[in-house]
Amino acid sequence: MNVVIYARFSSHNQTEQSIEGQLKVCYEYAKSNGYTVIGEYIDRAQSGTTDNRLEFQRMISDSDKHTFEGVLVYQLDRFARNRYDSAINKSKLKKNGVRVISAKENIADDPSGILVEGVLESMAEYYSAELSQKIHRGMAINAEKCLSNGSNPGLGFKVDSERRFYVDNDEAAIVREIYERYAAGETKAEIIRDLQRRKVKTSLGKEFSNNSLSRLLSNKRYIGIYLYKGQETPGGMPRILDDDLFYRVQALMNKNKSAPARTHGEGEYLLTTKLFCGYCKEMMVGYGGTGKSGRQYHYYNCKSARKKKCQKKIVSKQYIEDRVVAKCLKLLTDENIAFIARMVAEECSKSPDNISVKALKKAMKEADTAIENLWRGIEQGQSIEMLTERINKRKAEKAELEEQLAIEQNKKICLTEPQIHAFLDYVCEMPADDVNKRRAIINIFVHSIYLYDDYFTLIINASKKPLSVDNIPLDDIEAAFSGDTYTSDECSSMKTPAPPE
Repeated sequence: MNVVIYARFSSHNQTEQSIEGQLKVCYEYAKSNGYTVIGEYIDRAQSGTTDNRLEFQRMISDSDKHTFEGVLVYQLDRFARNRYDSAINKSKLKKNGVRVISAKENIADDPSGILVEGVLESMAEYYSAELSQKIHRGMAINAEKCLSNGSNPGLGFKVDSERRFYVDNDEAAIVREIYERYAAGETKAEIIRDLQRRKVKTSLGKEFSNNSLSRLLSNKRYIGIYLYKGQETPGGMPRILDDDLFYRVQALMNKNKSAPARTHGEGEYLLTTKLFCGYCKEMMVGYGGTGKSGRQYHYYNCKSARKKKCQKKIVSKQYIEDRVVAKCLKLLTDENIAFIARMVAEECSKSPDNISVKALKKAMKEADTAIENLWRGIEQGQSIEMLTERINKRKAEKAELEEQLAIEQNKKICLTEPQIHAFLDYVCEMPADDVNKRRAIINIFVHSIYLYDDYFTLIINASKKPLSVDNIPLDDIEAAFSGDTYTSDECSSMKTPAPPE
């Protein structure tokens, strides 16, 4: 398994040497567990109370490339001391098939802590969705007036101070030229080469490519149609092209269009990073495929079995997710909801966020004391010019501290027990097939699943007692694929991180 190492030291109580110590332990752990370290991300003099760290953010971003499957840290507090930031960033990594592994603690995570993070992650998604709804309401109002919602207007258009579209004549001339040349029989490749030679850029300031040219050649805005969420408003945009030229180009594009690429598997694989093969303990990964009949299949498969190194059979995505969610829903009793709400609220109240807030308040108090002492010095006849300069400097320091305090306090997650209780009640009332409900249930309860061909073992967060679920009939996917020529799209590019302890 490929992993990267993340190391960090704070400016106030650690030194550069602590990085060397962290790296040494992480490399030893990687070697003993058969991991291949392919990179290091190191933040120097950076606090763990915030995720606004340059190398940390670069690591999160690089996980999109699917070049590593684990983030190895000396201890979990190197990753984050803020419970909320930790949950959200682990969720981002998880969606890219990456787990966070602690070298020193030698545990996946504290079970109770995982339960807390699962609730926080789910609530964050819920509140993010609420905010998204408010934003979309504002965008819908703009759309009714055919105003810009802030997205790229496209080559040939600009937006004024009142968010209204208008035509940029120079760019509009380029748009007309491109349509006329394509309608006259020039290929996209020929047009692109000429545009690149002339250094003509897209509306985003980039060189033209096949994709950007195709989007330009099919943009209905050029015939005066305002577009929002699939809804078309004729006359909502200033016109650049006449209908005849536009639709002649569309007919030519349809004629020249190659066969569509195969469709990737739909849906989110909710058990990613949590589902393991019971036989070889490798992680099971989500795939999509198409049989001879054209029917789409979505399933989980053991990475070793895919390489013919394990006998584990594949299992339907829908089937195993349904079984796991159904089992977890039985745990959402009134008693358990009350317990979870109480425990998460307690964790939030003692969040390490308080440490940074207290430190800032202490520094502000020290600044106030220093300013007061300097004023006394002036009253006692000491050098006014020198003390006034020091007072102004201290006031500037205090202003900066106040700004930092405001940022930290705004980041503080103050979830109360009734709020968490209400959220969990809301999850219970959501439709059974709602993906947000299914995701929340899995995040909150599921630590790991070990899947065999006829049963699975479910390990629940905040509980060391595994649940065994029997009588899993073999799925018909294998029969459908057996001896069949099919296409398979890998829907989860994750490799095989170590299973949790």
